[in-house]
Amino acid sequence: MSFAISGLSFSYGDHSVLEGVDLSVADGELACVLGPNGVGKTTLFRCILGLERPRAGTILVNGRPLEELSVVERAREMAFVPQSHAQVFDYEVLDVVLMSAASHLGPLRAPAAADRARAEEALERVGVAHLAHRSFMQVSGGERQLVLIARAIAQDARSIVMDEPTSALDFGNTARVMAVVRRLASEGLSVIASTHAPDLAYLYADTVLALDGGRVRACGAPADVITGPLLSELYGLPVEVSSLHGDRARACVPTEVLRRDCPFVTSRREKK
Repeated sequence: MSFAISGLSFSYGDHSVLEGVDLSVADGELACVLGPNGVGKTTLFRCILGLERPRAGTILVNGRPLEELSVVERAREMAFVPQSHAQVFDYEVLDVVLMSAASHLGPLRAPAAADRARAEEALERVGVAHLAHRSFMQVSGGERQLVLIARAIAQDARSIVMDEPTSALDFGNTARVMAVVRRLASEGLSVIASTHAPDLAYLYADTVLALDGGRVRACGAPADVITGPLLSELYGLPVEVSSLHGDRARACVPTEVLRRDCPFVTSRREKK
């Protein structure tokens, strides 16, 4: 089991943010965490990465307690893909991926030929090898996310944590990035990713964790979590969930917009 989280609780002072969160993610699995804004998704990820210390509960990473891992050991076990990456210097794409070598290099050591080969292979795996010598600041948003995923792959960790990896991407790039994430999990990595799109969680994940007010509202197979009643309760508005392609996909629609007297529907009808 690559991630085993049990009874995780966290507070900022007297304000409880997470209460009794349980989640297990095995090698070869993708778990998606979803929920409204402010329910503790980012805090959960900060605890998993060792950036915050929970007040209760345990986190095992590849069978080892997180608190027993040094910073370097954590970097060797887990890679992190942020929502975006603010680049200060004008690095080439390959140089950004080579930054992954820091977890196993000694002080003042430069990446070796093997590190460069690993970085080039990672770019190839996510389909952006042709960008290796382009400026990272000049590639598209979708390409940047694929480069950051390549950096995580080159880090050679067994597990990857992704904080809303598609939040700023268009429809096409979202599909491309999630297809790569799904393939990485299928190749044996364990992946935890947060998302605001329940339809994406249903389509790509093995496990879905729904958080509400810092507590687990539901956790299990996508078919059991991505339902109309649960999403309606989670987001506080009526949601209809429809099956597509023999339930291989589900469309999630806020039913308020389907009313004939809905302002959006009325204004659109008047324009025709």
